[in-house]
Amino acid sequence: MILYPAIDLKDGRCVRLLQGDLARVTVFNEDPADQARRFSAQGFSWLHVVDLDGAVEGRSVNAAAVSAILNAVSIPVQLGGGIRSEADVARWIEAGVSRVVLGTAAVRDPALVRKAAADYPEQVAVAIDVRDGRVAVDGWTGASDARPADLARRFEDAGVAALIVTDISRDGAMTGVNVEGVGELADQIAIPVIASGGVAGVGDIEALCARPGRPIAGAILGRALYTGAIAPEAALAAARRPRRAA
Repeated sequence: MILYPAIDLKDGRCVRLLQGDLARVTVFNEDPADQARRFSAQGFSWLHVVDLDGAVEGRSVNAAAVSAILNAVSIPVQLGGGIRSEADVARWIEAGVSRVVLGTAAVRDPALVRKAAADYPEQVAVAIDVRDGRVAVDGWTGASDARPADLARRFEDAGVAALIVTDISRDGAMTGVNVEGVGELADQIAIPVIASGGVAGVGDIEALCARPGRPIAGAILGRALYTGAIAPEAALAAARRPRRAA
């Protein structure tokens, strides 16, 4: 399993939200590039970066911070938030982003996802942000009628690299990852699934790795990593452990 430390950007700073609420913000680092270097030095092999302002406004807002991160580390970066057009996708991949994440666009413009995935194989992921059984949009400030599995199935044959599945009710709350929910979706879809939201300790990583059925490809680590509830070396060791046969 690949672990993805999260760098969420708001007003140029590295923050965490509680349950996706932009009014409940904790600033963890004024310098996102510094945070990226720390995660790289701790041994993580990927970074998960989200332009929170961009997700709400539908355009890149924290581009300077993203560029600073790209210049600061050599490990691959996946980026989401405000990427809504072919030009946006092309611009960020040309800038050095290894994987772009499309969320709102996946709901409103599935043709864009399919075109981007065809143009940039293994460099496009779809974010499925779930609240009350439906997919949220616009930086989690809006709702859609789409169900998570139905949205995922639209892209089964599109060459999408991963689905990033977030349980919004657990995000930033450190209440434990929704192993059953993310696992149920993973078992229905051939696209690799990355779990996000609520990872509170190494036990959550172990539970994701140990569940029967289709393996969970990755997990995003947020608040628990920033507060020290998860030690990087312990998390990485748990993710590297061989999966027991069912």
